Amino acid sequence: MFLRISSVTLAVLALLGCSSPTPVVAEKVEHIACALAGASQFVPDCVIERARQDGALILIVRHPDGAFRRFEVLADGKGMALADGAEVAQLKLTGVELEVTVGPDRYRFPATAKRDAQQ
Repeated sequence: MFLRISSVTLAVLALLGCSSPTPVVAEKVEHIACALAGASQFVPDCVIERARQDGALILIVRHPDGAFRRFEVLADGKGMALADGAEVAQLKLTGVELEVTVGPDRYRFPATAKRDAQQ
């Protein structure tokens, strides 16, 4: 029995020695300011991922707690819409930011107004 425990212990130690921690290098991670669950202050805690779905640009906003929302960037330049769910996104352009409100959550995306989209 002693040999069996020793051989298992040696195998575990050998595996641990071979699997030295490798630093994980994240590619460019883009954060936006968000005020979640009715918070009054915006903090840059939400992470943006970009994807394409049927030719449309989809922005996936990941919350620090693991929750997320998906937004479709509208091709006509008039902002974005919630890509799934029954709620409606409320949009407000404030200077160089697009503030999007969905339920108790608010997000600030960098934005530029297009002349065609303002009409």
